[in-house]
Amino acid sequence: MTVDTRKDWDTYFMDIAYMVSTRSRCSRRHVGAVLVQGKKLLGTAYNGAPMGVPDCSEAGCMIAEEYELVDVDGKQEMVKKQRCVRTIHAEQNLLLFTDRIDREGSSVYVTDEPCWTCANMLANSGVTEIVYHRPYPKDTEKVTEMMRQKGITFRRLPVYEPPRETVMTVAD
Repeated sequence: MTVDTRKDWDTYFMDIAYMVSTRSRCSRRHVGAVLVQGKKLLGTAYNGAPMGVPDCSEAGCMIAEEYELVDVDGKQEMVKKQRCVRTIHAEQNLLLFTDRIDREGSSVYVTDEPCWTCANMLANSGVTEIVYHRPYPKDTEKVTEMMRQKGITFRRLPVYEPPRETVMTVAD
């Protein structure tokens, strides 16, 4: 009797998303996304500057400062956050470079939990499942609720281990 030593489908597609993320030139975070229908890969994308425009490694990050009210040890505190606005998110690029007909009933595997903006876009894209690995706690509660309302399966792979060659230090 032979034992099937192949990776399960979740691991296989998440591995591909992580490999795609290595194309990103963002110094803060590499994110990859793949579109899958059944067991067929239909598209890939990663985060980065628009095509033909210098990216952050060439022109530096385009940082926007924002203030956010957060709970720190039971007290509300105003915290200054920085985010790069030069980069198009992987999920946004995936939607830009795939066809609606291919997205209908499909799954998206993404290395990082989608932010609120990307989640909104995915919710209207025709996909029926979003699978991610690294959490984005800032938006988890509201994104999870929206996905529940839309009937989109939204799940994390908490015990997943990305391919060694794809791992980078993530900036918060």
